[in-house]
Amino acid sequence: MPETISFARGAPSLDIIDVEGLRGAAGRAFANDPGGLTAYGTSVGYPPLRAWIAERHGVGPECVLVTNGSMQADAFLFDALVAPGDSVIVERPTYDRTLLSLRNRGADVRMVELEPDGIDVAALERVLTAGANPTLAHIIPNFQNPAGYTLSVDKRERLLELARARGFTIFEDDPYVALRFEGQQLPSIFSMDGETVVYASSFSKTVCPGIRVGYLVGAEDMIATIAKIATSTYISPSMVSQGIVYEFCRSGALERSIEMVKTALRERAATLCAALRHELPDARFVEPQGGYFLWVELPRGTDVDALFTAAAGRGVVFVKGSEFVLEGGDSSLRLAYSGVTPAEIEEGIKRLADAYAEIEAVGAPAA
Repeated sequence: MPETISFARGAPSLDIIDVEGLRGAAGRAFANDPGGLTAYGTSVGYPPLRAWIAERHGVGPECVLVTNGSMQADAFLFDALVAPGDSVIVERPTYDRTLLSLRNRGADVRMVELEPDGIDVAALERVLTAGANPTLAHIIPNFQNPAGYTLSVDKRERLLELARARGFTIFEDDPYVALRFEGQQLPSIFSMDGETVVYASSFSKTVCPGIRVGYLVGAEDMIATIAKIATSTYISPSMVSQGIVYEFCRSGALERSIEMVKTALRERAATLCAALRHELPDARFVEPQGGYFLWVELPRGTDVDALFTAAAGRGVVFVKGSEFVLEGGDSSLRLAYSGVTPAEIEEGIKRLADAYAEIEAVGAPAA
């Protein structure tokens, strides 16, 4: 068995994580505030980091809650806004953990097709006109997981119009926003309307996954409600992790880390797209402008379950598209390029193309 090349995990490889910067930030955090880091703290998070995030988003600290990773933030928001039977709009495809979390809460999940410029707002309007009365719409606006697509400004504005008219909250789940390596940065939906939108992001993609620090930004009353849920869940999130992130951010290391990661992602995405065009010309995809992921559509009828098995036999791992939808997605897959080097990408796509040729030969009709 050859060494495994994994396109499955949305995480940066060790070579693009600023380990020395984190080590220095940890030393400064314990030197500057040993009492704050070693105490329980409160459910809203480490106060200096909370204030730093608030300033970045142009709000007061009372509008920010810092959590143990963004999935914790998601869970708190769902606890606050989603009851069993409530309709929730999500993109199709969407992040598999979000889908699982909503289904476990008994939500009536309504998937609306995703297009290269974001959720199909005309289709969403038809869903609403047909009688759906959602409490929440979960949107990943930048370099969406799993598709890698970005929501256009026009669609951001139309989505807000629909949310205001129908009275639902937009949950702007935005962990990849800083990782744009091509094109123009777009305004957040939250910056357009801080009452209709609750914003979430994370330091997992820009600092490192193991730091486990995420956050919510929203209206003060919404954050206060979620803070009560957080208090009943834990006394406080990790003050140590948040203190390290604060020192990392305020030193300027965050910006340097983001630039390093973006440079690597730009090269890796370009290598992946070139390899697919050369080795697997049947693959259809939209070249990403940022983020970690590429969504690949293979010809209708392609057995991606069989491809997954054949690829695994060659030491290549990916995530099947069917994991990100309620039904269908049988001819699609997600490739994460953040954790693999350009050389690994080229080798991995060669192996994937060999696996594809194998399943196509098996499925071809006899002469």
